[in-house]
Amino acid sequence: MEKRRKVKLLWGLFFTFFKISPVSFGGGYAMIPLLEDAVTKKNKWVKREDIADVLVVAQSVPGSIAVNTATFIGYRLVGIPGAIAATLGIITPTFIIIVALASLFLNFQHNPIVQTAFIGIRSAVIALIIFAALKIGKTAIFNKTTSIIACVALVIFLFVSIHPIFMLLVGGIVGILLNMKRLLDRKKTINNDKVENIQ
Repeated sequence: MEKRRKVKLLWGLFFTFFKISPVSFGGGYAMIPLLEDAVTKKNKWVKREDIADVLVVAQSVPGSIAVNTATFIGYRLVGIPGAIAATLGIITPTFIIIVALASLFLNFQHNPIVQTAFIGIRSAVIALIIFAALKIGKTAIFNKTTSIIACVALVIFLFVSIHPIFMLLVGGIVGILLNMKRLLDRKKTINNDKVENIQ
C-alpha cells in the first residue's frame, strides 16, 4: 500500500470511529448499527456478511466490544498502525466525555431533570440494542441449524447464570460438530483437486 493512501486510510479509521464513539450510548452493543453502517456501507471496509464474524471475534476476547471491534477492523485494514488509529478514534471521545461527566455528575445526579433524562436514554438504548440484534441476526441466523442454536442459547441465558465466553465456546463446538460432514466433504474436494493438478 502506497504511503499516501495508507495515511489517508489511517485518518479515515480514526475519524470514522471518533464520530461513532460519542453517540454510542449504552455501550458497544448500542453502537453496532452505527458501526455496521460506517464500515459496510459508507467505507466498504468489511463485507456485510462478514460483520457478524468480526463481532463474534470482538466479543470472544476480554475488553469492550466497541474497542475490540475497532481494533480488529483497523488491524485487518492497515496492520498495527490501523489498529492503533481505530482504537484511539473509538476511545478518545469517550475518555473526554467520561472525565467531564465524572466531574459534573456527582453535583447533578439527584437533579430531577437529569434523572428523567436518564430514564429516556436507557429506554432508547434498549431499542438500539434490539435493532442491532435484528440486523446482525439477518446474517448470523440463516438456516434451521443456526436458528436452533440461537434459540437454545437465548433460553439458557434467560434461565441459567452462565458466563458468555462458555456459551460462545459451546456454540463454536456445536457449529463444528453439526457441520463436520460439510467440512470433510470440502476437504476431500480440495485434496482431489490437488491430485488432479499434480497428474
